[in-house]
Amino acid sequence: MSEPLSPKAFPVSWDQFHRDARALAWRLSANGPFDAMVCITRGGLVPAAIVSRELGIRLIETVCIASYHDYQTQGGLQVIKTIADSVRALGDGRKVLVVDDLVDTGKTVQVVRDMLPAAHYATVYAKPLGRPLVDTFVTEVSQDTWIYFPWDLGYSFQPPIAKDAKG
Repeated sequence: MSEPLSPKAFPVSWDQFHRDARALAWRLSANGPFDAMVCITRGGLVPAAIVSRELGIRLIETVCIASYHDYQTQGGLQVIKTIADSVRALGDGRKVLVVDDLVDTGKTVQVVRDMLPAAHYATVYAKPLGRPLVDTFVTEVSQDTWIYFPWDLGYSFQPPIAKDAKG
């Protein structure tokens, strides 16, 4: 069995992620209505589907930015697809909701903020370095925590947190 990728692991099940994404929608409901949503791919696709359903948002756009290249370290950012001009023009972005699964260092969100400075930014999870760049989030985890999202996991044995735990 390989060692964890980070000193702290935070595995998230599908059920938990769905609950957390619905909690995000609940928090966002007071900030809307939104005319459009932009999801940051790929991590933002799943929460965007849940939040758009809950808030009745039909116009959904993507911005495609690659940052995690080997699932351990964040590499340079690469904008693969930008936001459509028609979405950028909606109220100068004030009625646009930007959704992602996680804000980590904030580098990805900053790239999108440069594209849509007036939009409302929301993530399901936030780490301290990136937290100031989002307007709404559900759960904060420490910077040294690695979140294992359900789409990245399979069912397998999980070692105890304490290294000397007896089974």
